[in-house]
Amino acid sequence: MVSMRLDLREVRGPAHRVDRSFPASAFGPEEAFAVASPVELRLNVRKDGDKFSLLGRLVTTVRRDCCRCLEPFDVATELDIDVRYLPQQVNTGEGEHEISDDDLSIAFYRDDEIDLGGLVREQLHLAAPMKPLCDDACRGLCPVCGANRNDETCGCDTAWHDPRFAALRSLVRTPAVPGPQRKG
Repeated sequence: MVSMRLDLREVRGPAHRVDRSFPASAFGPEEAFAVASPVELRLNVRKDGDKFSLLGRLVTTVRRDCCRCLEPFDVATELDIDVRYLPQQVNTGEGEHEISDDDLSIAFYRDDEIDLGGLVREQLHLAAPMKPLCDDACRGLCPVCGANRNDETCGCDTAWHDPRFAALRSLVRTPAVPGPQRKG
């Protein structure tokens, strides 16, 4: 089994290169996606005392479900990573304080280890679209019969009819559309 932890004791100098590959099976199915191909992680780790800066790239393929037709589809994903890690004890402040934009790229480590699996999951969640679509032109599911309109055409009436007028609608006959009349 591949270790998904980065031992910070191995980072001896001010800069360290980390190239890791994790099998897709190392990541269980998440709520919003599944990892469909191996995850390639290339990081430059910079050390400044007990602070670490991770800069690099994450490359994988993610399988998502389309929010319109519910079909799974794969998305090639390449993400830039820029995260600063501080020791966990730095985060033990009491009271409330406002965070800045710079604080959003700060994470915490403990026991001289960084969980790279957690980093990958977090970055993939942050990159996930609110409404993933298999295609911008996806027609979705028929709200009446549930057919995938990308694959088949159904004859369902999808026009909205006010239910308050259903009784009246049954009383009124729709007139036939008259054809062109000839004057003769």
